[in-house]
Amino acid sequence: MNGPSLLLTLLERSAADTTLAEPTRWRERIALLDQLEHFLLDPTVTDAALLERARALQSRLEHANARLFETIRADIRRGDPDALRRWLPPVTDADFSAGHPEAYDDRDAIVAGVLQVEEPGPTSVERSADMVFYQPTPARQVLDLLDRLPMSSDDVFVDIGSGLGHVPMLVSICTSVRSVGLEIEPAYVAAARRAADALELRVVTFIEADAREASLDEGTAFFMYTPFTGGMLRTVLDRLHEQARRREIRVCAFGPFVPTVAAESWLAPTEPVRDGRVAIFRSRVTR
Repeated sequence: MNGPSLLLTLLERSAADTTLAEPTRWRERIALLDQLEHFLLDPTVTDAALLERARALQSRLEHANARLFETIRADIRRGDPDALRRWLPPVTDADFSAGHPEAYDDRDAIVAGVLQVEEPGPTSVERSADMVFYQPTPARQVLDLLDRLPMSSDDVFVDIGSGLGHVPMLVSICTSVRSVGLEIEPAYVAAARRAADALELRVVTFIEADAREASLDEGTAFFMYTPFTGGMLRTVLDRLHEQARRREIRVCAFGPFVPTVAAESWLAPTEPVRDGRVAIFRSRVTR
């Protein structure tokens, strides 16, 4: 079957599905929207009537998703700790058995729709060779981390190199634990603050600062998604070691730099380090 025939089949099947707009069908809607985008960009699909039907379906699906996102956002503003997680499938080992560990899935689509982080304005920080290009942490990695990282109201979760703030916001939405995002780029910090303010996340703070100089005194659990390498990483790890001399901390690492963190003599893994998942380390008792 060619592109137009496949699109027609998709449109007819969707038209016959009377429950497609129901909130619980969000995963199917996201999959359909991906397919529609493909067809709308397909140069072989030229029939104006067919394209009009495709755009109408696209609009209907997006409207249904927008209603769901706003419902979740309202629940978050009311302080419901299950506002988001009740809509997301549990993270299991199967989520890590195939595909790239840094790839995104449909959880990221609903998280993006709920957080609604705007595109940042022009960036102003000149990136050094040690700084790694920013990309958000996949939602399933954050949710998996929260399932394995016990935290209480006394904890403060710090994301070092927080970018647009997805991780601190997810942590506080799902746990009510206070979270802090440290980010050197002012445009990213501004966008993250706007998103957190719109959701009335009062336990989330975004600080514009260089991780080599920012205060780390309040943190009890630190997260890093390979934010930097080389000398900059060495400086931050040494600063975390200084914190560990005063109290027990945990360091959560994701990405290519996990072996570097694992090699730190003052850290011990809380469980066997598994490829493709966030590794959790606890500081050793030092003198």
